[in-house]
Amino acid sequence: MKNKSYIGISFIILIFGIIFIPKIIDRIKGGTTVQNDRMSVVNEKEKESSLYKIGPAPQFELTNQNGKKITNKDYEGKVYVLEFFFSTCPSICPIMNKNMIAIEKEFANEPNFGIVSITINPENDTPEVLKEHAKSLGITSENWNFLTGDLDYIMDLSNKGFNIYAGKNSKVSGGFEHSGLFALIDKKGNIRCRKDDYNNPIMYYDGLEQKGVNAIKEDIKLLLAE
Repeated sequence: MKNKSYIGISFIILIFGIIFIPKIIDRIKGGTTVQNDRMSVVNEKEKESSLYKIGPAPQFELTNQNGKKITNKDYEGKVYVLEFFFSTCPSICPIMNKNMIAIEKEFANEPNFGIVSITINPENDTPEVLKEHAKSLGITSENWNFLTGDLDYIMDLSNKGFNIYAGKNSKVSGGFEHSGLFALIDKKGNIRCRKDDYNNPIMYYDGLEQKGVNAIKEDIKLLLAE
Protein backbone atom coordinates (compact mmCIF):
# COMPACT_ATOMS: atom_id res chain seq x y z
CA MET A 1 0.00 0.00 0.00
CA LYS A 2 2.82 2.39 0.87
CA ASN A 3 4.44 1.78 -2.49
CA LYS A 4 1.15 2.58 -4.25
CA SER A 5 0.83 5.83 -2.24
CA TYR A 6 4.36 6.85 -3.19
CA ILE A 7 3.64 6.07 -6.82
CA GLY A 8 0.43 8.16 -6.68
CA ILE A 9 2.16 11.14 -5.08
CA SER A 10 5.06 10.91 -7.54
CA PHE A 11 2.58 10.88 -10.42
CA ILE A 12 0.85 14.03 -9.13
CA ILE A 13 4.19 15.83 -8.70
CA LEU A 14 5.20 14.81 -12.21
CA ILE A 15 1.96 16.17 -13.71
CA PHE A 16 2.35 19.43 -11.73
CA GLY A 17 5.89 19.83 -13.02
CA ILE A 18 4.90 19.22 -16.62
CA ILE A 19 2.01 21.70 -16.54
CA PHE A 20 3.06 24.53 -14.21
CA ILE A 21 6.87 24.73 -13.99
CA PRO A 22 7.37 25.85 -17.66
CA LYS A 23 4.78 28.61 -17.09
CA ILE A 24 6.55 29.77 -13.94
CA ILE A 25 9.89 29.84 -15.78
CA ASP A 26 8.36 31.85 -18.64
CA ARG A 27 6.90 34.39 -16.21
CA ILE A 28 10.24 34.78 -14.46
CA LYS A 29 12.05 35.26 -17.78
CA GLY A 30 9.48 37.81 -18.91
CA GLY A 31 9.49 39.60 -15.57
CA THR A 32 5.73 39.13 -15.24
CA THR A 33 5.76 37.54 -11.79
CA VAL A 34 5.36 41.04 -10.34
CA GLN A 35 3.84 42.69 -13.41
CA ASN A 36 0.39 43.09 -11.92
CA ASP A 37 1.78 44.76 -8.82
CA ARG A 38 4.01 47.03 -10.90
CA MET A 39 1.19 47.94 -13.29
CA SER A 40 -1.10 48.87 -10.45
CA VAL A 41 1.59 51.17 -9.05
CA VAL A 42 2.13 52.74 -12.50
CA ASN A 43 -1.59 53.25 -12.96
CA GLU A 44 -1.84 54.97 -9.59
CA LYS A 45 1.05 57.27 -10.52
CA GLU A 46 -0.63 58.12 -13.82
CA LYS A 47 -3.82 59.02 -11.97
CA GLU A 48 -1.88 61.25 -9.60
CA SER A 49 -0.01 63.04 -12.39
CA SER A 50 -3.00 63.58 -14.69
CA LEU A 51 -4.40 67.11 -14.82
CA TYR A 52 -7.67 67.85 -13.08
CA LYS A 53 -10.69 68.30 -15.36
CA ILE A 54 -12.78 71.25 -14.19
CA GLY A 55 -15.44 70.85 -16.88
CA PRO A 56 -16.30 72.10 -20.38
CA ALA A 57 -15.09 75.61 -21.22
CA PRO A 58 -17.89 78.10 -21.97
CA GLN A 59 -18.80 78.47 -25.63
CA PHE A 60 -18.03 81.80 -27.26
CA GLU A 61 -18.42 83.64 -30.56
CA LEU A 62 -16.47 86.85 -31.04
CA THR A 63 -14.60 88.81 -33.74
CA ASN A 64 -10.83 88.67 -34.10
CA GLN A 65 -8.27 91.26 -35.16
CA ASN A 66 -8.87 90.41 -38.82
CA GLY A 67 -12.63 90.92 -38.62
CA LYS A 68 -13.29 87.17 -38.68
CA LYS A 69 -15.84 85.42 -36.47
CA ILE A 70 -14.06 83.04 -34.08
CA THR A 71 -15.76 80.47 -31.85
CA ASN A 72 -14.57 77.81 -29.46
CA LYS A 73 -15.12 75.32 -32.30
CA ASP A 74 -12.15 76.87 -34.13
CA TYR A 75 -10.02 75.45 -31.32
CA GLU A 76 -11.39 71.91 -31.37
CA GLY A 77 -8.51 69.45 -31.40
CA LYS A 78 -6.15 72.10 -30.06
CA VAL A 79 -4.76 72.88 -26.63
CA TYR A 80 -5.15 76.59 -25.94
CA VAL A 81 -4.60 79.25 -23.31
CA LEU A 82 -7.27 81.91 -22.75
CA GLU A 83 -7.00 85.30 -21.04
CA PHE A 84 -9.01 88.50 -20.54
CA PHE A 85 -7.16 91.79 -21.09
CA PHE A 86 -7.45 95.21 -22.75
CA SER A 87 -4.97 96.94 -25.02
CA THR A 88 -4.66 100.17 -23.01
CA CYS A 89 -4.21 98.43 -19.66
CA PRO A 90 -1.39 100.26 -17.84
CA SER A 91 -0.85 97.80 -15.00
CA ILE A 92 -0.86 94.01 -15.25
CA CYS A 93 -1.45 93.52 -18.99
CA PRO A 94 2.12 94.31 -20.08
CA ILE A 95 3.33 91.58 -17.72
CA MET A 96 0.68 89.18 -19.02
CA ASN A 97 1.63 90.08 -22.60
CA LYS A 98 5.29 89.31 -21.95
CA ASN A 99 4.48 85.98 -20.32
CA MET A 100 1.96 84.96 -22.99
CA ILE A 101 4.52 85.75 -25.69
CA ALA A 102 6.99 83.47 -23.90
CA ILE A 103 4.37 80.70 -23.93
CA GLU A 104 3.64 81.30 -27.62
CA LYS A 105 7.34 81.09 -28.51
CA GLU A 106 7.67 77.82 -26.59
CA PHE A 107 5.00 76.23 -28.79
CA ALA A 108 5.42 78.25 -31.99
CA ASN A 109 5.99 75.12 -34.09
CA GLU A 110 3.13 73.18 -32.54
CA PRO A 111 0.09 73.24 -34.90
CA ASN A 112 -2.23 71.94 -32.18
CA PHE A 113 -1.63 74.87 -29.84
CA GLY A 114 -3.32 78.27 -29.75
CA ILE A 115 -4.04 81.38 -27.67
CA VAL A 116 -7.24 83.39 -27.12
CA SER A 117 -7.00 86.96 -25.78
CA ILE A 118 -10.41 88.57 -25.15
CA THR A 119 -10.64 92.31 -24.55
CA ILE A 120 -12.81 93.61 -21.70
CA ASN A 121 -12.86 97.08 -23.31
CA PRO A 122 -14.45 96.36 -26.70
CA GLU A 123 -15.58 99.98 -27.16
CA ASN A 124 -11.96 100.94 -27.65
CA ASP A 125 -10.56 97.61 -28.79
CA THR A 126 -12.06 97.26 -32.24
CA PRO A 127 -10.65 94.68 -34.67
CA GLU A 128 -8.47 97.41 -36.17
CA VAL A 129 -7.09 98.43 -32.77
CA LEU A 130 -6.46 94.80 -31.82
CA LYS A 131 -4.64 94.22 -35.11
CA GLU A 132 -2.29 97.10 -34.33
CA HIS A 133 -1.91 95.80 -30.78
CA ALA A 134 -0.93 92.34 -32.04
CA LYS A 135 1.50 93.95 -34.48
CA SER A 136 3.08 96.01 -31.69
CA LEU A 137 3.66 92.80 -29.73
CA GLY A 138 5.23 91.10 -32.73
CA ILE A 139 2.49 88.47 -32.96
CA THR A 140 2.28 86.67 -36.31
CA SER A 141 0.79 83.33 -35.25
CA GLU A 142 -2.51 82.47 -36.94
CA ASN A 143 -3.46 80.49 -33.84
CA TRP A 144 -3.41 83.57 -31.57
CA ASN A 145 -6.71 85.43 -31.79
CA PHE A 146 -7.38 88.79 -30.15
CA LEU A 147 -11.15 88.93 -29.76
CA THR A 148 -13.72 91.67 -29.31
CA GLY A 149 -17.51 91.93 -29.23
CA ASP A 150 -20.38 93.11 -27.06
CA LEU A 151 -19.32 94.36 -23.62
CA ASP A 152 -22.10 92.65 -21.63
CA TYR A 153 -21.50 89.39 -23.48
CA ILE A 154 -17.79 89.50 -22.69
CA MET A 155 -18.32 90.40 -19.03
CA ASP A 156 -20.73 87.49 -18.64
CA LEU A 157 -18.26 85.19 -20.38
CA SER A 158 -15.50 86.27 -18.02
CA ASN A 159 -17.34 86.49 -14.69
CA LYS A 160 -20.05 83.86 -15.09
CA GLY A 161 -18.65 81.59 -17.78
CA PHE A 162 -15.02 81.23 -16.78
CA ASN A 163 -15.34 82.69 -13.27
CA ILE A 164 -12.38 84.96 -13.98
CA TYR A 165 -12.98 88.44 -12.61
CA ALA A 166 -13.25 91.48 -14.89
CA GLY A 167 -15.11 94.73 -14.43
CA LYS A 168 -15.33 98.48 -14.93
CA ASN A 169 -13.82 100.69 -12.27
CA SER A 170 -13.49 104.41 -12.89
CA LYS A 171 -11.23 104.76 -9.86
CA VAL A 172 -8.40 102.70 -11.32
CA SER A 173 -6.01 103.68 -14.07
CA GLY A 174 -7.40 102.55 -17.41
CA GLY A 175 -11.01 102.36 -16.18
CA PHE A 176 -11.11 98.56 -16.01
CA GLU A 177 -9.73 95.91 -13.68
CA HIS A 178 -9.29 92.17 -14.09
CA SER A 179 -7.39 89.21 -12.75
CA GLY A 180 -4.09 88.08 -14.23
CA LEU A 181 -5.17 84.47 -14.67
CA PHE A 182 -4.69 82.17 -17.64
CA ALA A 183 -7.17 79.37 -18.40
CA LEU A 184 -5.91 76.13 -19.94
CA ILE A 185 -8.25 74.20 -22.25
CA ASP A 186 -7.58 70.74 -23.69
CA LYS A 187 -8.23 69.31 -27.16
CA LYS A 188 -11.76 68.27 -26.19
CA GLY A 189 -12.72 71.70 -24.89
CA ASN A 190 -12.33 70.99 -21.18
CA ILE A 191 -10.75 73.40 -18.71
CA ARG A 192 -7.83 71.60 -17.10
CA CYS A 193 -5.42 72.40 -14.28
CA ARG A 194 -2.92 70.86 -11.89
CA LYS A 195 -3.38 70.41 -8.15
CA ASP A 196 -1.66 72.30 -5.36
CA ASP A 197 0.40 70.84 -2.53
CA TYR A 198 -2.82 70.05 -0.64
CA ASN A 199 -4.26 68.12 -3.60
CA ASN A 200 -6.76 70.86 -4.45
CA PRO A 201 -7.20 71.99 -8.09
CA ILE A 202 -5.69 75.42 -8.70
CA MET A 203 -8.42 76.14 -11.31
CA TYR A 204 -6.37 78.72 -13.24
CA TYR A 205 -2.72 79.65 -13.72
CA ASP A 206 -1.03 82.81 -12.48
CA GLY A 207 -0.15 84.81 -15.58
CA LEU A 208 1.91 87.33 -13.63
CA GLU A 209 4.42 85.15 -11.82
CA GLN A 210 7.12 83.03 -13.46
CA LYS A 211 6.06 80.06 -11.35
CA GLY A 212 2.62 80.09 -12.95
CA VAL A 213 4.08 80.49 -16.44
CA ASN A 214 6.45 77.55 -15.93
CA ALA A 215 3.56 75.44 -14.61
CA ILE A 216 1.29 76.12 -17.56
CA LYS A 217 4.10 75.36 -20.02
CA GLU A 218 4.64 71.98 -18.38
CA ASP A 219 0.93 71.20 -18.43
CA ILE A 220 0.48 72.30 -22.06
CA LYS A 221 3.05 69.65 -22.97
CA LEU A 222 1.08 67.04 -21.05
CA LEU A 223 -2.16 67.92 -22.82
CA LEU A 224 -0.52 67.99 -26.26
CA ALA A 225 0.71 64.44 -25.62
CA GLU A 226 -2.78 63.15 -24.71
